[in-house]
Amino acid sequence: MTTPEIALLVLGAAVAGFVQGLSGFAFGMVAMSFWVWGIDPRVAAVMAVFGSLTGQIVAAVTSRRAFRLQVLAPFLAGGVLGIPMGIAVLPHLNPDLFRLVLGGVLVIWCPIMLMSSHLPKVSRGGRVADGVAGLAGGFMGGIGGFTGVVPTLWCTLRGMEKDTQRAIIQNFNLAALAFTMLGYVIAGAVTRDMWPLLPIVAVALLVPVLLGSRLYVGLSEAAFRKLVLSLLSLSGVRMLVAAVPRLLAST
Repeated sequence: MTTPEIALLVLGAAVAGFVQGLSGFAFGMVAMSFWVWGIDPRVAAVMAVFGSLTGQIVAAVTSRRAFRLQVLAPFLAGGVLGIPMGIAVLPHLNPDLFRLVLGGVLVIWCPIMLMSSHLPKVSRGGRVADGVAGLAGGFMGGIGGFTGVVPTLWCTLRGMEKDTQRAIIQNFNLAALAFTMLGYVIAGAVTRDMWPLLPIVAVALLVPVLLGSRLYVGLSEAAFRKLVLSLLSLSGVRMLVAAVPRLLAST
């Protein structure tokens, strides 16, 4: 990897680490917005999962989490089912069409929620609905690495307090990303030339994650909701930007 590519790798990891520390998710989305300009896609995919996982581990050992297993359990159970389903379906699924549909939903729905002065709260469905959200997150992780998008949106719709929501998303992502990274290693997706890049990404994101976590403490409930919905909207835009050109080129 050339010096400019390493610089781009470090910049993307640092900015993404800060956003992840602040919001609890979105490392891959932010990092890819930098890495798409000069990093090999196969390298970027592995670094995104590794960076997300490393950021979650750093947050887990440096900050308290409002960990409640009875609340988190349905999400984890759904994720355990969803990840292998996504991996199994991937060879038969058009990922660009999937990103087009999901990105369109996020781009339309999240700004509406963001501009609404009274955010609607979903109180029905209970643990079963939470499990379905976890399953969808795991499924999306299996086919594209977007483990936190659906669970984050669902927790926001539930009207959960920011600490509860952050704890669910961080712990869910930690488990899902660990499983995904293990799958990458077993499948041989982490090649010999990638191993030296892993510590570079880890070092680059370490301080930004800690800074973001410090700033999170000062966020109000309203500010955190706006941050999450804004990031989800940007995630939808990124999915559309990635999917639409490919779909048009294939027609």
